[in-house]
Amino acid sequence: MGLVIAIGLIAIVVPVLPGVLLVYTAILVWAVIEHTVAGWVTLAVVTAALGATTAVKYVWPVRRLRRAEVPSRSVIAGAALGIVGFFVVPVLGLVLGFVLGVYLAELLRCRDQRRAFGSTLHAVKGAALSMGVELAGGLGAAAIWLGAVVLT
Repeated sequence: MGLVIAIGLIAIVVPVLPGVLLVYTAILVWAVIEHTVAGWVTLAVVTAALGATTAVKYVWPVRRLRRAEVPSRSVIAGAALGIVGFFVVPVLGLVLGFVLGVYLAELLRCRDQRRAFGSTLHAVKGAALSMGVELAGGLGAAAIWLGAVVLT
């Protein structure tokens, strides 16, 4: 289980697999195999923690982007080009495509390179913040599980 959790944590940073889902599934399987009160309590705590961090992962960066006046359609264009980039240049293409997509969408929207660059920078910071929150949630879930394993 620990190996799957470690792979899940790596997958959060290198988005090839759904990292948080791997972490959660590994802890779920562990709780089912353990079939103890401690296992189910651990699963409940992990579920609450990952649920909270998932909510924060989406809400916090979006608020920052709205304050920076980066429209959702630019972020969606970045995500779409990031997905295309992922298949063109594996792993690294996701980041490159996202940055290029946001920049081009903002350049088309405002016709000002400086403003497009600023908006792109805000979008990249928002994506990094989202990844950081997700990683913090995954690490927290792993720590909760490890604590339960050591104490039982």
